[in-house]
Amino acid sequence: MSVAAGNFAAMTEPAVPEPAADPAAVVRAYWEGMQARDWAAVHRLLAPDVVVEWTASNEQFVGPDAVVGVNRAYPEGWSVRVRGIVADGERVVSDVEVPMDGVGVFRVAAFATVRAGLIAMSQEYWIGVGDDEPPAWRAPFSRPADVAPLGPQTSG
Repeated sequence: MSVAAGNFAAMTEPAVPEPAADPAAVVRAYWEGMQARDWAAVHRLLAPDVVVEWTASNEQFVGPDAVVGVNRAYPEGWSVRVRGIVADGERVVSDVEVPMDGVGVFRVAAFATVRAGLIAMSQEYWIGVGDDEPPAWRAPFSRPADVAPLGPQTSG
């Protein structure tokens, strides 16, 4: 089966990271692989039974082929910028910004579990920056954040 047909495991012989691999480094490599569109590298970082949840849309992607497949098929124009990573043992939280040409800026807070050097689970909370109009009662306490909201982007 060809790579285009979805058999991502057949692309390369997966390199299994050392069990002592730094969980934060594994998650950073995952996001770097996404930015580079290095689908083989991303696949190698995922446990065979990985589950990735996108809470906002109530979806689960089970297995490396599904996780890589949905990201590979996502319409182009996006980039990935890791804003921060915090780890506590096997639990790793990443704060990632994903601008998309002509759409706006997305942010994701991803809570991953890394076991034996592989991502076993990730609960991802995606938002569109500026998607929610703040209620009027908060106006005396807040100010707009310095982030481009979702919507058509203009170059100036």
